[in-house]
Amino acid sequence: MRTILRIVMVCLPVVCLLVPAGATLAQEKPAAPAPENPLSTWNKKAYGHVKDILVRSAQKMPEENYSFKPTDTVRSYGQIIGHVADAQYLFCSVALGEKNPGLDIEHTKTSKADLIAALNAGFAYCDKAYDGMTDASAVQTIKLFGNDAPRLSALTVNNMHNLEHYGNLVTYMRLKNIVPPSSEAPPQAQPQPQPKK
Repeated sequence: MRTILRIVMVCLPVVCLLVPAGATLAQEKPAAPAPENPLSTWNKKAYGHVKDILVRSAQKMPEENYSFKPTDTVRSYGQIIGHVADAQYLFCSVALGEKNPGLDIEHTKTSKADLIAALNAGFAYCDKAYDGMTDASAVQTIKLFGNDAPRLSALTVNNMHNLEHYGNLVTYMRLKNIVPPSSEAPPQAQPQPQPKK
């Protein structure tokens, strides 16, 4: 009898501690399932952010500064916008398996309005590539600059190229005392009216 009593005395506190812990663990929500197409979805989200700051950069610079270049050996602000617009067709045509239309926007458009329109059209073309990409199609082999590469790499390189030239635009804006979009203060949240009780 004493042996049973000793076992109960030792085991009872352990059971009292483990049962509530087990019940708590059983009630926790299971981990959220992984999002569908996480690679291509993340790449598309990054593209959306870069697209936004590039369009805002094109809009922020006054038209008289579209011909500005810090030195004679570099592109003007407007030429960079045109180059980025051209690049949307270059990279996204590869991702889509289409022929690059080769519009040469960088050398044929000079006005702010024309360059912004061309940039938006280039992004609209690229939107099809990002919208249609899945993780399954992302790993299909394509030719990128003469080399075999996964299809997603064309869009990843497009994002990298866009960011490279956003960096150029930031420098030009700073030289003209313009705050680049990525450095702007976020909009202040408006207080929401409280429901009446």
